[in-house]
Amino acid sequence: MSRPDTPSTLADWQALAAGLTLETRAFVDDAFMDAASGKTFTTLNPATGEALAEVASCDVADADLAVGHARAAFDGGAWSRLAPGKRKRVLLRLADLMEANKHELALLDTLDMGKTVSSSLGDIGGAIACFRYQAECIDKLYGEVAPTGEEALALVLREPMGVVASIVPWNFPLMMTAWKVAPALAAGNSVILKPSEKSPLSALRLAQLAREAGLPRGVFQVLPGFGHTVGKALALSMGVDCLAFTGSTGVGKQLMQYAGQSNLKRLYLECGGKSPNIVFADCKDLDKVAKHAAAAIFHNQGEVCIAGSRLLVENSIREAFIDKVVAAAERMQPGNPLDPESFMGAIVDETQYRRILGYIEKGREEGARLRVGGEALPGPGLFIPPTVFDGVTPEMVIGREEIFGPVLSVFGFDDEEEAVAMANDSVYGLAAGLWSQDIDRIMRVTRRLHSGQVFVNNWAGGDQTMPFGGVKQSGNGRDKSHHSLEEYSELKAVWMSLAT
Repeated sequence: MSRPDTPSTLADWQALAAGLTLETRAFVDDAFMDAASGKTFTTLNPATGEALAEVASCDVADADLAVGHARAAFDGGAWSRLAPGKRKRVLLRLADLMEANKHELALLDTLDMGKTVSSSLGDIGGAIACFRYQAECIDKLYGEVAPTGEEALALVLREPMGVVASIVPWNFPLMMTAWKVAPALAAGNSVILKPSEKSPLSALRLAQLAREAGLPRGVFQVLPGFGHTVGKALALSMGVDCLAFTGSTGVGKQLMQYAGQSNLKRLYLECGGKSPNIVFADCKDLDKVAKHAAAAIFHNQGEVCIAGSRLLVENSIREAFIDKVVAAAERMQPGNPLDPESFMGAIVDETQYRRILGYIEKGREEGARLRVGGEALPGPGLFIPPTVFDGVTPEMVIGREEIFGPVLSVFGFDDEEEAVAMANDSVYGLAAGLWSQDIDRIMRVTRRLHSGQVFVNNWAGGDQTMPFGGVKQSGNGRDKSHHSLEEYSELKAVWMSLAT
């Protein structure tokens, strides 16, 4: 079976998958190698249950080795002191290589974590755009000259921090990697990437491309493995200057403790969410809004940190609107992830699959009204269809806790004050959305929502120019945009006396 250059059908993607060669070793100091212990872990295809590969399972020894090489690379200056324009050219070359291999990269993420290949392609496009944007920022963000008298000159310089460890999640493997790695590299740091054990394959392929692009040895390294082993080792390392993490709030709290127990390393967190999506009765096209509201939770199987998992609907339109959401959900069923026509794919692994089903059962027990879904699909594979609960109240577990699956909780409200209070009644503050034609209301509500980002008459809009991150227990990081490059830079104040 030939491998298509531009796959567009299920058969094309299956043919491409059949010809894949997988890199499974850690990438340390410009070379692929087994874990020091020789241990491996199995990564599975959640759509079939079949093993994909045995991947190096790194631990403390591997972390120590990688940190040593990263520090040597940083101190050596081949990257950290390289002229900004030259760093830019290398990262742009890496983006071009990613573009040339985008189908393979997308396929790796689809096989590894179960998302649809069409979604993976979109992610790869975002990852490429991120590398290009950050590369172009390198020689365009200036330092400052502080206002002083004529007797002195005060400069504020931007310098790289040193060794950055990036721990990324499994739901958007390569895109989240780009959001963490690209700005850190652009600033001149040495970066150690710890991909999720549930989706390590695209990160290892990226390491091959980074070497081909010309990143100096030790500047970019990849350590696959578990959070409680190699992830913990990096977080506790005295040689890591900055830790960037995307994942659960619980793990984020652990990492804050590790940072304090070690060298008080700088820590950027993008954690959980239970995002409110508010629909007011004055919306023009409720059919279109309903489709967007369904996609906001069911895209990527609901395994999205900003998923619009709390739908708040004005009571005067609630029944009719939920009917429209249910109708949209019924058209968003799971299918073969390699089929470009599938809207949803498989749940990433058995643990997450059981967790989601447990929340669905909890919703039934709490008395929420199940409108659609609620039962797993027969195997093989881990598939859960779109599930909608109406009549959810704020004290219900399904209305408060992050499920990270295709489960929508619907609330009703009577007025703007109640909608804002319900939206803000959460420990999370990652994203929020509102739908209205009233510009005065939009401006009032937008300012009052306690959220790192607010989407108005859209969900998940924005490009590389917009920062991404949360407030409250959703973390303190700011991915994307030039703000992320600033996070991975140190500010150095230099005061020069001109008086003799």
